Amino acid sequence: MLSDSVMEIKGVGEKFAEDLAALNIYTISDLLLYFPSRYNEYEIKPLSELIHDDRVTIEGRVVHEPSLSFYGRKKSRLTFTVIVENVAIKVVMFNRAFAKKQLHADDVVTLTGKWDAHRLQITVDHYKKGPANTQEEIQSLYSLKGDITNVRLKKTIKQALQSYGNEIEELLPEQYLQTYKIPNRKSAIQTMHFPADRIALKHARRRFIYEEFLLFQLKMQLLRKIKREATQGNAQAYDAKKLQAFIQDFPFSLTNAQEKSLQQILSDMKSPYRMNRLLQGDVGSGKTAVAAICLYAAITAGKQGALMVPTEILAEQHYQSLTELFGDRANVALLTGSVKGKKRKEILERMVNHEVHIVVGTHALIQDDIIFDDLGFVIVDEQHRFGVEQRRTLREKGLDPDVLFMTATPIPRTLAITAFGDMDVSVIDEMPVGRKAIETYWAKENTLERVLAMIEKHVGLGEQAYVICPLIEESDKLDIQNAVDLHNQLQAFYPPEINVGLMHGRLKAVEKDEIMKQFAANEIQVLVSTTVVEVGVNVPNATIMVIYDAERFGLSQLHQLRGRVGRGSKQSYCILIADPKGQVGKERMRIMTETTNGFELSEQDLKLRGPGDFFGKKQSGVPEFKVADMIHDYRALETARNDAAEIIEQNLLEQDAAFAPLKDYLEKNHTYTDKLD
Repeated sequence: MLSDSVMEIKGVGEKFAEDLAALNIYTISDLLLYFPSRYNEYEIKPLSELIHDDRVTIEGRVVHEPSLSFYGRKKSRLTFTVIVENVAIKVVMFNRAFAKKQLHADDVVTLTGKWDAHRLQITVDHYKKGPANTQEEIQSLYSLKGDITNVRLKKTIKQALQSYGNEIEELLPEQYLQTYKIPNRKSAIQTMHFPADRIALKHARRRFIYEEFLLFQLKMQLLRKIKREATQGNAQAYDAKKLQAFIQDFPFSLTNAQEKSLQQILSDMKSPYRMNRLLQGDVGSGKTAVAAICLYAAITAGKQGALMVPTEILAEQHYQSLTELFGDRANVALLTGSVKGKKRKEILERMVNHEVHIVVGTHALIQDDIIFDDLGFVIVDEQHRFGVEQRRTLREKGLDPDVLFMTATPIPRTLAITAFGDMDVSVIDEMPVGRKAIETYWAKENTLERVLAMIEKHVGLGEQAYVICPLIEESDKLDIQNAVDLHNQLQAFYPPEINVGLMHGRLKAVEKDEIMKQFAANEIQVLVSTTVVEVGVNVPNATIMVIYDAERFGLSQLHQLRGRVGRGSKQSYCILIADPKGQVGKERMRIMTETTNGFELSEQDLKLRGPGDFFGKKQSGVPEFKVADMIHDYRALETARNDAAEIIEQNLLEQDAAFAPLKDYLEKNHTYTDKLD
């Protein structure tokens, strides 16, 4: 059986089994699914198809005796010329002095190494006398520990395939194999270890990419179904006519993307299951308008609504905008840490009596003494800022209210549907009509005075500016312009009538709020800050965003910072001051100046940084896959998600015999039976 110990294989003793255990290989199944980490390809291609800097294999005839030179301590360089397709190719080998005695004029050799198309030169890391052996075009290489060698592991895998290969069962229904033109599980495993050629390997990899994604998505969809079915009884019968009248009173029309997201949320509200949805929208895409309509829908259904945000100043801004939007249609209350004593007591009483329809607040909303009469709809803004426990506490204040999480961090859809697999995801990926795009420029540090003069000119027109830098105080380790120094410099540079403020993470929350209020009221014209202004605050009068040492920020963070300006009717600008040394830094600056679409940027950021960095490794929730790569294989991820949704919605695991192997697999891995615990 595949669940047998690896020690059942001939030649695997206790010592070898211990070494295998270090690779998490305990059973025959573990061994067969321990795929190579990379492959060396020795396929010979025509010279015209070779790509500069690629690792290639060529076959040629040696023209003259190799020339050997020594340098440094015991370092050598062997050079000679080979003729390939009547073209002279220069060959360089480092530290292979012994090869001089082996290679002679007119010998045919097969050479593998790094190709330099400009010099017609190959730097060889592997060679053999004689023509290429077509049987060894692709060599599998494994990630190893201890005393295990590549040769011994391959030999053991070969034995396992011979003895146990017929026990490998197919997991996927036949219709999927045919539709996606992928090989069966047994031949795909064989090919992953011993590929006959590149095409067979490509199809075997495609099979396991899809299988890994499908199994993961099935787990997530089952989890979501279990969560949803455990929370019945919150269908909201909202008044569609009142809702339509409310939308028509808006001073603007909804975009198609807003309309689509709104319909998805309203559909969830009507359903008997609790909503668990993530609403993604770029900075300024109009998430708040959609949120307001949904809150009003809950009110017409006789429910109360709550909007929880990370900071007091953000709570005040939402409170003001919702009060204006609703007018006399609804009573909106503000509940933050600053609301105390008699005023707070009065609001709490009105909430219990259902005189308050919507409460906007910070984490003050989840304190024990806060009780709603009938909380039906909860919105959590910038949801990654709140812990799981805080979100759960707010949910428990209603009878399983519908929950909408909102974020302006444009997480690529690929990642959103994976990391938030137990949520539905709605996306507003379209900007409102008439909003001016922020002009973004990349400037070197030696042009700083011109940038400061530009700020002075715009402040003279009554506008304001942010200047962002990475650190608060001088650091020996990093030569980064810091906020305290920069604040002092700008105070000295500008005349006294331009008030330069300073904000950073070490200030208390009350001090930060006070500074932001002064900036919002134009009492501060230029605000020097670390990234604490990243999320939320709306100052329509701020038109310039200068970011110091911009190469030290990720694309998504740069985009979030850029989104602090461009909130009014005036043209806004973002200036990135950076002298990046590496290629990634330069690429980041180029991308920022060329696109203002947050979702495009986040996809690019993902390619530059990888998913772990994108979320922060510790709390990423991003799964590790053996073969699949969420970034490069995102189409397969989308396909697997859609297939998993169909399997769960149509209950195919229970009702269709073709899906029995998948059901068995999920049961063995405890996924399917978790709901019985």
